Amino acid sequence: MKNKKVLIYSASSILAILIIFVLALPSILKSFGLHPDFESSKQYDMTGKRALIVCTSHEVLNKPGETTGDPTGVFGSEMTIPYYDFLDANMEVDVASIEGGEIPIDPQSFYYFIKDDADKRYLKDGVFQAKVQNSIPLRAVDFTEYDVVFFAGGWGAAYDMAQSELLADMVSDGYYNSDVIFGSVCHGALAFVEARDSTGAYLIKGKTMTGVTQKQLDELGIEFTPKHPEAELKKAGANFQANTKRRDFFATLTVVDEEKRFVTGQNQNSGHETAQLIMKVLSENQL
Repeated sequence: MKNKKVLIYSASSILAILIIFVLALPSILKSFGLHPDFESSKQYDMTGKRALIVCTSHEVLNKPGETTGDPTGVFGSEMTIPYYDFLDANMEVDVASIEGGEIPIDPQSFYYFIKDDADKRYLKDGVFQAKVQNSIPLRAVDFTEYDVVFFAGGWGAAYDMAQSELLADMVSDGYYNSDVIFGSVCHGALAFVEARDSTGAYLIKGKTMTGVTQKQLDELGIEFTPKHPEAELKKAGANFQANTKRRDFFATLTVVDEEKRFVTGQNQNSGHETAQLIMKVLSENQL
């Protein structure tokens, strides 16, 4: 009887420790570097400004010729954090995707221990959800009508952002025919790698940029995606910059190119800083 009581007590203690650990896991991961607050954050008033968030339309991790695989899409916080940062600064924010219609969201990005506060806000926001479920097709938007065009990342973007000739042309058109500021985080930087300048060379050649590192991709164990941001940015001649940690999943960096036309964030941890620096550049341009 005594041994039975000891076993019950031990099992209860272990269960309690596990529950406490699970409840504390979001805070633990944040302390390691996941979705950090931006310490220099400011409250901007961007009334009258317009932003466009562009996401992937690809929803399956697969290889050429395959039609099935693990679900993927945009990484939730890479869409929700910039959306709300811009919205809370009184910007008008639209949502588009490569093909239009419902944007696939990587289900892993909404796991309890990974979800950001912006994700939780999205899950209660019928207006934003409607924009995601009925996103504007790329062919129906004009980048020159926006002050900011922001490309969210996620594994899905590896399948359709660098591959879209239309997107490459639209980035070049926006760059030359407006003052739009382009932003991205993680795989979203693939939107820039095929854009060309007026001579036919890569538009981002020589520009300081960042995106998810090859080290982070290797650490996460994804065996195949068609385009890898670090490799593609370097191939296009960008001056690739990144920070590293023991696990790059907890690293972050945001850089502004020399002309202040491209503001790029390294990964899922870079959303707040990237959105803030975009608004900083916008406010400076108003002076």
